[in-house]
Amino acid sequence: MNLCAAEKTIKLPPPDKAGGKPLMQCLTERKSERKFDSKPLPPQILSDLLYAADGISRPDGRKTVPTARNLQSQEVYAAMADGLYLYHPKTHSLDLVKAGDIREKCGMQAIHKTAPIVLIYVGDVSKIGKNAAEKVFYAANHAGYASQNVYLYCTSAGLATVVCGLVNKPELEKAMELPGTKRVQLTQPVAYPAK
Repeated sequence: MNLCAAEKTIKLPPPDKAGGKPLMQCLTERKSERKFDSKPLPPQILSDLLYAADGISRPDGRKTVPTARNLQSQEVYAAMADGLYLYHPKTHSLDLVKAGDIREKCGMQAIHKTAPIVLIYVGDVSKIGKNAAEKVFYAANHAGYASQNVYLYCTSAGLATVVCGLVNKPELEKAMELPGTKRVQLTQPVAYPAK
């Protein structure tokens, strides 16, 4: 987004569900890219990106990503230059959680500062699993499904992305001011590819 100052709520345009490359072509062309252009992403691309990551795709409230027992325990945050936002699938909007740029805390690589947006996948472990092993398993799987959807969307839209697990999660969770039941799983910077 090209915002002058952090907006408290960003109402996203409806996702474009009709465009894009064929799925098999996206599967063939999917790749990790680490060279980004810092140019902001327009609202329509941000809308489509977040829809791919965690959007509601059916009238009964089910999402573009599967979750164990449909518990929908995952949250997707968007770290941008002006602030940290939480995506709300039901309203297809972003709410400002914290003003200021935390992208440098989203990973140990410099690419996080270059990308105009870094998606942060957070699992609410209070909603899933009966024991610690199940909680970790389900939260990690949910993040994996979402990040793969984003990879395929980025391939279709001509964007660059890479999933990053090399993250100081306690530091990022502190910067995000997350409660103890919410855990960062992965980060995923998204940008236009560098020319």
